Amino acid sequence: MRVLDFEISDWFLQEGPFAGAIPGYKVRDAQIQLAQAIDETIQAKSVLVAEAGTGTGKTWAYLVPAFLSGGKVIVSTGTRTLQDQLYTKDVPRLKKIMALPVHVALLKGRSNYVCHYHLDRMEQDDRSLRSKEEVVQLRYIRQFADRSHSGDKTDCAKVPEDADIWGRATSTRENCLNQDCPFVKDCFMLKARRNAQEADVVVINHALFFADLVLKEEGIADLLPAADTVIFDEAHQLPDTATRFLGDTVATSQIMDFLKVTEVACLSQARDSARWSEICKKVEYYVKDLRLVAAGIDKLPGKKATYEQIPELDKFNEALANMEDELDKLVRMLVAVQERHPDLMAAAKSGTELRAKIYRWSHAALPEVEPDSAEENEEPENETSADTSKKNRQQDILVRWVEFGLHHLRLNSAPLSVHTFARYKKPEQAWVFTSATLSVYKDFSHFTRQLGLHNARTERWESPFNYKDKALLYVPNHLPETQSPDFAQAFVDTLLPLIKATPGGVLVLCTTLRAVDYFAHLLIKAFDKEDVDRPVMKQGESTRGQLIQRFRQHANAVLVGSASFWEGVDFPGDILTLVAIDKLPFAPPDDPVLEARIKACRQEGGNPFFEYQIPGAAIALKQGAGRLIRTESDWGVLMVGDRRLVEKPYGKLLWRGLPSFSRTRYLEEAVSFFDKSEPPVDEANQT
Repeated sequence: MRVLDFEISDWFLQEGPFAGAIPGYKVRDAQIQLAQAIDETIQAKSVLVAEAGTGTGKTWAYLVPAFLSGGKVIVSTGTRTLQDQLYTKDVPRLKKIMALPVHVALLKGRSNYVCHYHLDRMEQDDRSLRSKEEVVQLRYIRQFADRSHSGDKTDCAKVPEDADIWGRATSTRENCLNQDCPFVKDCFMLKARRNAQEADVVVINHALFFADLVLKEEGIADLLPAADTVIFDEAHQLPDTATRFLGDTVATSQIMDFLKVTEVACLSQARDSARWSEICKKVEYYVKDLRLVAAGIDKLPGKKATYEQIPELDKFNEALANMEDELDKLVRMLVAVQERHPDLMAAAKSGTELRAKIYRWSHAALPEVEPDSAEENEEPENETSADTSKKNRQQDILVRWVEFGLHHLRLNSAPLSVHTFARYKKPEQAWVFTSATLSVYKDFSHFTRQLGLHNARTERWESPFNYKDKALLYVPNHLPETQSPDFAQAFVDTLLPLIKATPGGVLVLCTTLRAVDYFAHLLIKAFDKEDVDRPVMKQGESTRGQLIQRFRQHANAVLVGSASFWEGVDFPGDILTLVAIDKLPFAPPDDPVLEARIKACRQEGGNPFFEYQIPGAAIALKQGAGRLIRTESDWGVLMVGDRRLVEKPYGKLLWRGLPSFSRTRYLEEAVSFFDKSEPPVDEANQT
């Protein structure tokens, strides 16, 4: 039963409570219809996949039925940033207007909460601090921990969230002492989990949702409370998040850190039991030997190799087995003395988990790879029962690959398919998936097929924004092909007149980090030559948050970024009036998981280009294009430098999936768009 016998639409109508509380409120039919569809899904305990264009107001469209449902609701967002925004901005505002006694809790992963035990250990061991800056940061964290109610590192303003010290001031599942911790009564993480158990609505992120699923699979206590409804916002990220979390990663740097902590703990608390330094040094030797044997991977594309591609595979397997054996001996000895002290217990727990991960990686089996059997341009067919059975055969197949880093080697594994995700839905639960980018030219099958949501109800609503008058899509007709050595310079030469003409900021979205550096260099060079007075910022020179803040502060900055800037950034009004995309965002060909999925698709007679690469590029392009228009008053030009968008037959699947921009291929028309466009008029901000 719902808390109040209101029709969902009553809240959103012109005579409703929202209109009375928000100046300039506008009724949006799409928002009402989305809210009604979500309410019906909650009541029916079914599954809804809902695409709502930018400006629909999807946040309130799902929060209103969530607040009124009368059951336990989990809202999962794409990132911690969105999670914080939802909890600190949208939820309090809506609760106030609706005047409902809804208890809403925020819950994050354990790495976000200060750990009293590990903080205390750092304060007692000067060797754990790596710089004078960390001495100051430790003092700030201690002050924060003493006065904070949440212990959430996001609230510790004086220490950046990405500061290295947080890795030692928080706990991991492996080194958490749980009920054996001397500070268990003060534990911020346990308090947050208890609060979540008592709440009506719990705001989490996708990473925590999948971490909970993994623990359930391993038979370990749940992280999340049982829920009647789960709402996935920014749901387009779920397939990638599922792939990452349902797989595994072990880096040699993790093993080395474990050895350092173990040696200190053992020499302090169990010196008489064994020659700990000698034993740890032996494991360290085999860790270094493994990296040495794998050095050939450094010369491969992306410095990574699937298991079958590892140079001198027999030697690699031998080195890995030697490392496993020595690590196993150390862990067994740790387990034997772990009862002596909490530090030994934490070390034994960490070692056991590392050993298990390495064992799972080294003993995973892949099926024989059959020869490719499909032509690249074969059209995809509709899904049949045969398709379903072949996906079931992929269910337990793991893709394994190795990455060679500057100071580490990383062993990765991921499931070939994540379509089994759907089986985690309980019959008494409702699931809602919503995002601005879930369909590929009005077709949801790519998304639903990936997650196994075959019986889901699918609905979509266009953005209410006037793209035709407010935005222009410009695909230059004169640029060379993207693989040409002249492309980058020609792209910047074409972009320069637009930068000079636009009154607002510029976001240049690249498909690779290498392109970020190169385009930033070319832009700075061009600005010097043409005397353009605009700051150029690039991804990597500062944290993402700092770059976003600086971009907002400047009236006319140029920000060059890659993957993390294609979504989740909002620059309304004149802050951003020009978005430039260098190439169509096809996934990199050296992605081991994509490579394995492409092979499997070909083996089954499918067409991987149309089943994987085109849908992935279409969704990413929609996300990048979505940075331009964020409110009804926004306006500007979207430039895509890749001619394939309009000159290749498959390009239609991409640009037809975008909002209804006006379109041109001529630079003069793109420049004149800025001349004839009127400055935006401020209107009410309606979530």
